[in-house]
Amino acid sequence: MSSSTRTTISELLARARAGNRQALNQLFGSCRNYVSVLAHSQMETNLQAKCDPSDLVQQTLLEAYDGFAKFHGVTEAEWLAWLRGILGHNAADVIRHYHGTERRQARREMPLDNAPPGSSSAENRFDPADSNETPLEQLIRQERDLLLADAVAELEADQRTVILLRNLRRLPFDEVARQMGRSRPAVQMLWMRAIRNLQNRLVEESVEARPAP
Repeated sequence: MSSSTRTTISELLARARAGNRQALNQLFGSCRNYVSVLAHSQMETNLQAKCDPSDLVQQTLLEAYDGFAKFHGVTEAEWLAWLRGILGHNAADVIRHYHGTERRQARREMPLDNAPPGSSSAENRFDPADSNETPLEQLIRQERDLLLADAVAELEADQRTVILLRNLRRLPFDEVARQMGRSRPAVQMLWMRAIRNLQNRLVEESVEARPAP
């Protein structure tokens, strides 16, 4: 999704509600990466081998598409909140299916647009992501959710994985390293490269979207 598309979510909503099928399809296409990033962040790692997050994305978008008439918001924020609600409900169903009544730990569920302030501890005080606010959280705070999701989706697979594990699921670097089969220093370097690439992509998008003088 281009930056120009991102600025017209409200317009797309209005046109789609008026019966414009092309606008409706464009609206859903513009949000696929956003839903995909959220789906990957919400699924427990041990479930991803049993349930492909892409299935959750497809189910969520299909339900939203079929139930579009039930959505009454007009802003991008309302639209994304509605999609998050559908995704969260579907993700909870998947977890219950595989875990019965066992609840997911709430601290492992981190919406893209609601990252907490960076935490610090004596054990992890040298952790680059444990400063007052991480670069990714700064971008999130700037309400650039769709643009950020597109940038994450364009990263190389390893960089995308480290962002999902570290910044969205808030796993400590030791756990991220274990899940990725790498050393902690290697994972930290990978994370920093991913953050730098995200920032560069977002800067490029911002420049392209800036109106000509």
